[in-house]
Amino acid sequence: MLYHAYELQRSWLSSASAWASIGAEMLSNPALPMGYMGVGPATASALEVFAHAAATRGKPAWNIETVAAGKKRWPVEEATVLNKPFGDLKRFTRDGLPDDAPSMLIVAPMSGHYATLLRGTVERMLENYVVYVTDWADAKTVPLSEGRFDLDDYIDYVIEYLELIGTGAHVMAVCQPSVPVFAATAIMNRDEHECAPRTLTMMGGPIDTRCSPTTVNDLAMDRPLAWFRQNVIATVPMQYRGAGRRVYPGFLQLASFMSMNLGSHLQSHYEMFKHLTEGDEESANATKDFYDEYRSVCDMTAEFYIQTVEEVFQKHSLPNGELMHRGKRIDLGDVDTTALLAIEGERDDISGLGQTRAALELTPNLDPSKKRYYMAEGAGHYGIFNGSKWRGKIAPVVEEFVAMHG
Repeated sequence: MLYHAYELQRSWLSSASAWASIGAEMLSNPALPMGYMGVGPATASALEVFAHAAATRGKPAWNIETVAAGKKRWPVEEATVLNKPFGDLKRFTRDGLPDDAPSMLIVAPMSGHYATLLRGTVERMLENYVVYVTDWADAKTVPLSEGRFDLDDYIDYVIEYLELIGTGAHVMAVCQPSVPVFAATAIMNRDEHECAPRTLTMMGGPIDTRCSPTTVNDLAMDRPLAWFRQNVIATVPMQYRGAGRRVYPGFLQLASFMSMNLGSHLQSHYEMFKHLTEGDEESANATKDFYDEYRSVCDMTAEFYIQTVEEVFQKHSLPNGELMHRGKRIDLGDVDTTALLAIEGERDDISGLGQTRAALELTPNLDPSKKRYYMAEGAGHYGIFNGSKWRGKIAPVVEEFVAMHG
């Protein structure tokens, strides 16, 4: 019933959005006098803000056509190099890169948003690397015949991606994937795998959520697994290819994120309204672009979501040395080759300070010269991989670390 109720609401809002958009266009039409009189401009702006907020969104395109490097803009080539049911592997490269440019695998979060949320991350890394990125699928589009997808499968996918890229690759895990990627790195170090990454950068990842727990951590800890199964897991309706699959819907994740900072989101939309009323289209469009990406959400498989809540947030299995993969215990002491960089944001309200840094303390057999910690002052969760702080302060730290251990 949960998913059906959402689809009904989405249908209503889609119609309301269309009518609001028409009204805004009519009031803004220079051929009509209403846009110049009384409350006409303010009404048009309000309708446009509502139309944008209520619009239906699908999977965004990457739209990385050129990237600035040096004093030029270079054309970018995008390709899908591996297609799998629950996630493709994308490759981005640009003209002008040297033939021996290192490879960087960026592992995107599987946490309700599409991988395109990392567009700014990919663009910045393209300056110096051939960039690969995990383009996770929306679970509601994956037929039941493709089977399950859980933490074991996630780890397997990461290893397979690295095997395809080949030796000498570097990895960046943004937020949620820090745990399974760290686990995959331990497995590959243990097996002396030739494709084990040279470096692993973990950014705002929940390695040990007992350190500086946030609202997200408290929610996962305060309720038993049965509550999550009964209240946030839904069945995909018949109109989707994944009909019948049990999922954690992306719209619930979006509602959770929005409610955490509801005041700031309302303020952002009020600022958009003011910009539109004043005719500042550039500022208004910047806000629209952010929310176009932020509101584009996808579903996760129920088994992956429940297992993540249990193993990462409730049992702390990885830092406790109890996380299993295909029947074998993952020992972080096996990490003795891959250099580790832990990056945290000073104002991160999703992964608190210390949660990612814990990775450096959990690898006793890795030489201290191969470990580094960086705390980005003034950066929130999204600021550590997007925006001016990411481009100007954080990315150079990653590049320096990679060059040192490449």
